[in-house]
Amino acid sequence: MPSVRHIILTVSSVWLAVAGFTSALTSVKGKPFPSLIDVTIDDLQEGLRSGLFSSVDLVNAYLARIQEVNGTLHAVTEVNPDALHIARELDGVRINGTNLGPLHGVPILIKNNIATKDKMDNSAGSWALVGAKVPADSFMAQKLRKAGAIILGKTNLSQWANYRSGNSSNGWSAHGGQVLAPYYPNQDPSGSSSGSGVASALGLALASLGTETSGSILSPAQKNNIVGIKPTVGLTSRHLVIPISEHQDTIGPMARTVKDAAIILEAIAGFDPKDNYTHSIPHCGKIPHYAARLDAEYLKEARIGVPYNVLPSSNTSEEMVAFWSAVELMQSEGATIIDANWADANAPISTAILPADFISNLVSYLAELTVNPHNIHSLEELREFTQSFPLEQYPDRDTATWDSALDLGYNNTNFRFWEALQMNYYAGGEAGLLGAYERTGADAIVMPSSNSPGFAAIVGAPVVTVPMSFYPEDTEVVINSRGLVTRGPNIPYGLSFMGGKFTEEKLIKVAYAYEQKTLVRKKVQPYIVPTTEIGDFGGF
Repeated sequence: MPSVRHIILTVSSVWLAVAGFTSALTSVKGKPFPSLIDVTIDDLQEGLRSGLFSSVDLVNAYLARIQEVNGTLHAVTEVNPDALHIARELDGVRINGTNLGPLHGVPILIKNNIATKDKMDNSAGSWALVGAKVPADSFMAQKLRKAGAIILGKTNLSQWANYRSGNSSNGWSAHGGQVLAPYYPNQDPSGSSSGSGVASALGLALASLGTETSGSILSPAQKNNIVGIKPTVGLTSRHLVIPISEHQDTIGPMARTVKDAAIILEAIAGFDPKDNYTHSIPHCGKIPHYAARLDAEYLKEARIGVPYNVLPSSNTSEEMVAFWSAVELMQSEGATIIDANWADANAPISTAILPADFISNLVSYLAELTVNPHNIHSLEELREFTQSFPLEQYPDRDTATWDSALDLGYNNTNFRFWEALQMNYYAGGEAGLLGAYERTGADAIVMPSSNSPGFAAIVGAPVVTVPMSFYPEDTEVVINSRGLVTRGPNIPYGLSFMGGKFTEEKLIKVAYAYEQKTLVRKKVQPYIVPTTEIGDFGGF
């Protein structure tokens, strides 16, 4: 298996030939090149339409940016060796007068548990699946390709989407190493879509796809100062995405702006006959044009719910001070702030859903492989491989999560699982988020992104996280047992907009209006930023 560095160097041989330029072109005939750390889909489409640069130029620039920082941050596991070829084809399609939409010719990275039937691996960060093959592209990959996006590569992640160990670290995988976030040296990137968060923050592609079971989009999005959309379970297909839980898994965009995330969500959402949860999409499966009617003044008519009885008890922490400031800002912009307390803030939650689902859902995924390099067909066999394969770093990184799952003694076909599921549906439904949302008529319920994931996860509800603030310059540095900085100067955190199932359109509107009134993301720059820009390649 070639190293990530080898793959990147091989694919990026074209840009290496010109990387000796000491300064990039900043404009051609008076038209400026957009900066790749801030560029939007609209910017890229304008540049591509006008001939300022091509998709080949974009791929070369993004590959160079990955090469600059990946040795430090380990955000990208591998790049697509066919990316330049795909870019040339899409440039040709554009020249011939066909435009596939706003993602035409735009490079996107996807998390390394979203399968592609091409020359890349889909390993979930485990050597158990390096070399495995799938019968087809995942539905997510199919949707991106149909929209004209270039799948540039696979992002690193917390191994098995943070569902293996009790003593590992966010962003670590045996196959990809340790992801680091870019706002403070050795910063914990949060998990499990760690590489997707870092890549989007630094412009290693226009945006990325992540997956979430409980917090795996929202948490790395906020810690990397970007927007993350965790869709309703069933809005985006999970077919040929390495699973944890069919009841909680979902796939969503991680981007630098709400509008870009909304455009990508529209492209990947929709009915898939191989994921029966997508039958639940309302309006006969019609997907809204999420980005079509965004309004920076939408807060003037918005009803914002605050769930006072489930917020952190301390109002003096940096995040809570920033949260109340955000609520005050929304009120000052005309929003109506309403009480959206949970009906039963102490309703019990079952811990049996993820382990029981994983036992069943993993077997189903492994059964679809056309090449299964280590002949693994069950969680028991996966645990045996992991504990005996040196590169998996067992027992330094244990298998405690799997041990607990197997100790549960049943999978998701057992009556005990159904009873546990009803407990969670009550806690997140009538007693919790869904009940509060329905009773109050809120457009969105807000809370700090550090606190939001679990409330939505247990009922498969959507959340949009937007940058809210940063820890102050004089913040004391806190380091965990793995040497990662979990708290320190300039580390960002976010604000979550939560709602009922399939209310993404409304949540996106509120999140966009808040984003436009604050523009938090631009207030602090990462400590490490790639220097390669489109002008290193475009305009020649």
